[in-house]
Amino acid sequence: MAVDEAVQVTVGIDIGTTSVKAVAVDDDGDVRARARIPHAVNAPSPAVLEHDAAAVWGTSVVEACDAVSAGHRVAGIGLAAMVPSLAAVDSSGVPISPGILYGDHRGHHPDGEFVGFLRSLEQAVPDAHAYWPAQAVASQALCGAAAIDAITAMTCLPVFGTDGWDPQWCDPARLPELAMGSAPVGFRGDAPVAAGTVDALAEQLVAGADSPGDVLVICGTTLITWAVAEGWPEAEGLWTIPHLQPGLAAIGGPSNAGGLFLERVRALTGDPADEPSHPDRVPLWVPYIRGERTPRHDPDLRAALVGLDVGHSPADVLAAGYEAAGFVVRHHLDVASASPERIVAVGGGTHVERWMQALADATNLPVDVTAVPEGAAKGAAWMARISAGLESNDLAQARRWARTGRRVEPRPHWAEACDRRYPQWRAACDARSGAAQ
Repeated sequence: MAVDEAVQVTVGIDIGTTSVKAVAVDDDGDVRARARIPHAVNAPSPAVLEHDAAAVWGTSVVEACDAVSAGHRVAGIGLAAMVPSLAAVDSSGVPISPGILYGDHRGHHPDGEFVGFLRSLEQAVPDAHAYWPAQAVASQALCGAAAIDAITAMTCLPVFGTDGWDPQWCDPARLPELAMGSAPVGFRGDAPVAAGTVDALAEQLVAGADSPGDVLVICGTTLITWAVAEGWPEAEGLWTIPHLQPGLAAIGGPSNAGGLFLERVRALTGDPADEPSHPDRVPLWVPYIRGERTPRHDPDLRAALVGLDVGHSPADVLAAGYEAAGFVVRHHLDVASASPERIVAVGGGTHVERWMQALADATNLPVDVTAVPEGAAKGAAWMARISAGLESNDLAQARRWARTGRRVEPRPHWAEACDRRYPQWRAACDARSGAAQ
């Protein structure tokens, strides 16, 4: 294929729970090519969540990268993935175990999920050459260097310490290379490859949720809420992370009430196209089909449909599912004592108009939907620009790539009905978890 030398792009790749996405982005932030390779998730029970690591973290990453690179002058490649994850690899860097994903029962360890994953794999595959997260496996597949950045390493605490990998937990030679700076870790052809980073950071880079009162909601398989605020707000059950803009932080965290839950509801109801019968005729979903992360931190919590009666239609039950996902965001904001003004929605779920409308109605906030749903991949493309020397290390500059596609306003009659149902929903969830939160 002929290469268009007039347009320079960087490639960003995102390893998600249900697909690998890649985009080629030009200097102005416009997407010139995109690819999506879906994959299976092994979840035979609520306690297990795995990938075929060799296929997903390796083969699919290379295929997606090459698909969007074709015909373009590629100045750099970046990649992002969910955290935590871990697989055992052989001496060639090819996974020889399933890739264990966030929330899997093997991560229930007093010293954290990563330690739990590591100890489990050390027992299951003691003769493995090394133990690498998705970012390192993908980096090895792309350029022959298994490396992760400092942000990814921070999710491996306490195995990662102030001086790098702590040998009291594992031989550092059996863990990936640490790339503490922005220099490339290798090359794919002539294109420098940046160290693998965290998907949520990559999303934040280019979302445009940069002011107090903004709420970044990542609508993927996992539903993630980050409320932007001044200072360093804290709340029991939630996480606080630095924001890219000086003086700001983000408070919130991940929930299992995203696409993982909604796909099940769509399958159960047949995904009807008709509208629910009435704003006040919607039952309640407790949406935790494999436990809940923030703010409840209850891996044993399970879903329930509350208040179903003979008059409810499949459309009513589906509407309750989307509404429950919106209530989870509202719950995070309540626990955070946030003062929200708008939601910035990113992720693959932004394609689902009913989800976006329910998010607006359930929170009574306007929802600005990003123009590019592959936010983590686009953010990874920005990281590639830094590694290639096209941008400074000031991550806040990535905001110039932010694009809003449309705004979804709450419908007054639905927002009022949601206000009446929300306390009932909280009570139903509290009753299932056994404790108010």
